[in-house]
Amino acid sequence: MGVKSFVEGGIASIVAGCSTHPLDLIKVRMQLQGENLPNPQAHNPRPAYAFNSAAIPHNSIHVPPPPPPTRVGPVSVGIRIIRSEGVAALYSGVSATVLRQTLYSTTRMGLYDILKQKWTNPETGNLPLLSKITSGLIAGGIGAAVGNPADVAMVRMQADGRLPVSQRRNYKSVVDAITRMSKQEGVTSLWRGSSLTVNRAMIVTASQLASYDQIKEMILEKEMMRDGLGTHVTASFAAGFVAAVASNPVDVIKTRVMNMKVEPGKAAPYSGAIDCAMKTVKAEGVKSLYKGFIPTISRQGPFTVVLFVTLEQVRKLLKEF
Repeated sequence: MGVKSFVEGGIASIVAGCSTHPLDLIKVRMQLQGENLPNPQAHNPRPAYAFNSAAIPHNSIHVPPPPPPTRVGPVSVGIRIIRSEGVAALYSGVSATVLRQTLYSTTRMGLYDILKQKWTNPETGNLPLLSKITSGLIAGGIGAAVGNPADVAMVRMQADGRLPVSQRRNYKSVVDAITRMSKQEGVTSLWRGSSLTVNRAMIVTASQLASYDQIKEMILEKEMMRDGLGTHVTASFAAGFVAAVASNPVDVIKTRVMNMKVEPGKAAPYSGAIDCAMKTVKAEGVKSLYKGFIPTISRQGPFTVVLFVTLEQVRKLLKEF
């Protein structure tokens, strides 16, 4: 039963991950919008004719403030990617997605199912919501620790197209990304942002899996719908919304920490997750923590629906095994 849970969860996760990869890429690009804000002082240069400061009062020179950085929506981001990088760019980093789902999601789905079966009351067949959440937290944390290298590679491969051509990493595949990161930045770079990945995964898994089970049980108990496709889609979409709301702030910080470029001999843009969060909020406001929320929910909803609908079908197929 233990191995079967991992296989079922892994198949469903890979199908869901590949199906919604373009939405995930757009989400990452939106989360990085406004990160490299220009230096305000660079927009207030001293005019060339101001060689005689006594002749021209300082306050008589008015330099208008720079315009705020343009914010674009998910559709515009998608169109921009296709125009500048081609349709294939929407699947940049898909090999990393497959590896990530194989490592991270297979682990979390399998462990969650095992813990859920272990803690379910054998007499009533019920599992309290708190136990479901605890199962999700444990499973998500362990799964994220296992899959972090693939997560870092995926973020970098998805974000590469927004960089100037001279600064692009141009990873050929997830294997190339992990190999080059290990050689150029050290093996520890594969676990960059791991604390954020673990925290996000715990939040997502607990909210997503626990919500799905709880909502599905509620629908069946109150006989709103039968145990079929309609119930699975309704419960999974609701679970996706809950997971998106809970995890988006951590996801924004995680994306930025993983994507930062650390040059030898220079200080890293962010010293850690807290530093990244503070700099992001200070420069862009609290709302910046929900950047990419529309593509996040647009991706999290379909991903969760495909995940659980596929999972239910795979369970039926493998029922006799």
